[in-house]
Amino acid sequence: MRVGVLGLGRIGAFHAATLAGLAREGLVDGLVVGDADGGRAEEVAGRLGVAVGDPFEADALVIATPTSTHAALLVEACRRRLPVFCEKPAAPTPRETLEVREAAERAGSVVHIGFQRRFDAGYTAAREALRAGEIGRLDRVHLITADPRPPASGYIPLSGGIFRDCHIHDFDILRWVTGREADSVYATGANRGEAFFAEAGDVDNSAALLTMDDGTLVTLQGSRYNGNGYDVRMELAGSRATWAVGLDARVPLHSADGPGPGGEPWPDFQARFEPAYVREMAAFLEAARGERESPCTVDDALAALYIAEAADLSRREGRAVRLTEVTK
Repeated sequence: MRVGVLGLGRIGAFHAATLAGLAREGLVDGLVVGDADGGRAEEVAGRLGVAVGDPFEADALVIATPTSTHAALLVEACRRRLPVFCEKPAAPTPRETLEVREAAERAGSVVHIGFQRRFDAGYTAAREALRAGEIGRLDRVHLITADPRPPASGYIPLSGGIFRDCHIHDFDILRWVTGREADSVYATGANRGEAFFAEAGDVDNSAALLTMDDGTLVTLQGSRYNGNGYDVRMELAGSRATWAVGLDARVPLHSADGPGPGGEPWPDFQARFEPAYVREMAAFLEAARGERESPCTVDDALAALYIAEAADLSRREGRAVRLTEVTK
């Protein structure tokens, strides 16, 4: 199988490097890369020893371009009946995501949307423990996503806001681990840092309370300014046990009660989830070869986006929002 990678920013270049490694192992027949910046494409291709060309001419496609381009590129990939991996989100809006889903269903194409936390060992173990009854009746979930530093100022007006851009990963992993759907969301936020967040109608610190369809309570918090390092965790509190994901030696915490985590804090999302990204790409290739179903479908991406839409509406209007308000 020859794979094309379209978009060679930070995560696209990482995916290209992963696929180049798989090609050296004989698991991929060839790799072709492309980017709107021809110089960047040449640099990445030269570093990896692969070809620059039209990624749509390959047997499978990986899309890592800006969010605003995802829907059109996914529709085109489906029209060509290419198996396609696309970084989240499938599209910026529910309407466009529904159009992508329709194109995928019409073509019968494999579409995998990139939510790499599903391939992280900790989240996988917590999901299995919950299903095996080790946690008992799940009563409460807590989610944290905190970046050590904000994105570039020019990115924020195009990001869709912190709930669509950042917390959509939390919303996806919440559904995947618990197997439940959100019923309502109350969300809020604050501007504690640079003015460009408020100028774009966004916030740089966030919090939310979700109620799931079985009554489970979920709290969420996030920040663009977690100065000690990259902090991503999930806690599942049940009638038998409480499990924590991400509470490792490199979690950026200081304990006031004695020895705590002692490792160098995670610097960013790529370092924290590097093994998960590799497993995710291997899973996509298995789906592209027809060896398994897509592990993260357009429907999954749409469900997470609906929660993000409800959270953003709640923050702007200062009230709890039922999911039925944004899905009808």
